Amino acid sequence: MDITIIGTGNMARGIATRALEGGHGVTLLGTEQAKAEALAQELPGGARAGEVGDQLSDQVVVLAVWYQAVPAVLARYGDQLDGKVVVDITNPVDLDSYAPLTVEAGSVAQEIANTVPGAKVVKAFNTTFAGTLLEGEVAGTPLDVFLAGDDDDAKRAVAQLATDGGLRAVDVGPLALAHQLEGAGYLNMAVQPALGTNYGSALKVVA
Repeated sequence: MDITIIGTGNMARGIATRALEGGHGVTLLGTEQAKAEALAQELPGGARAGEVGDQLSDQVVVLAVWYQAVPAVLARYGDQLDGKVVVDITNPVDLDSYAPLTVEAGSVAQEIANTVPGAKVVKAFNTTFAGTLLEGEVAGTPLDVFLAGDDDDAKRAVAQLATDGGLRAVDVGPLALAHQLEGAGYLNMAVQPALGTNYGSALKVVA
């Protein structure tokens, strides 16, 4: 499948790497096209580059931006997101203190769904760190990518994206559970000083 990743930071790099290694097409959109082009040139294989505001042609759109940037992206694209799978990877934290923020809708994913009700929103990748996504594993074990969403076809598409990139997709249920996933994402961030792994750990379900 072809996916568009909005953002050019470390998470965009990690998700794009997994997608490309899984054989999917990737378009990167940056606040400046030069940023997207620079990242595309560093990636292993054929990513396209553009600028935020370009027409969205791919069916899967990944919001690889900070929570604070999400409203501007939604305002820019609006109805263009109707019918598309919108993957929300964000965790609502204050950019200065990294303290968790309360989202009135319950989660960022639910906030997105309320703002663009025609989109098929899936919460995913918010519990994985950028560096671990580059490798696809921690300690020889594939990363778990937890998915929450109300559209089964949309979740299957995101699960395929993760699986083809060498990760394990775990469907946790409806979009309402994105609130719990955001809590898990924050917890994984909060334990880093004690673990001393420099964001090299992963949340994994073992059974």
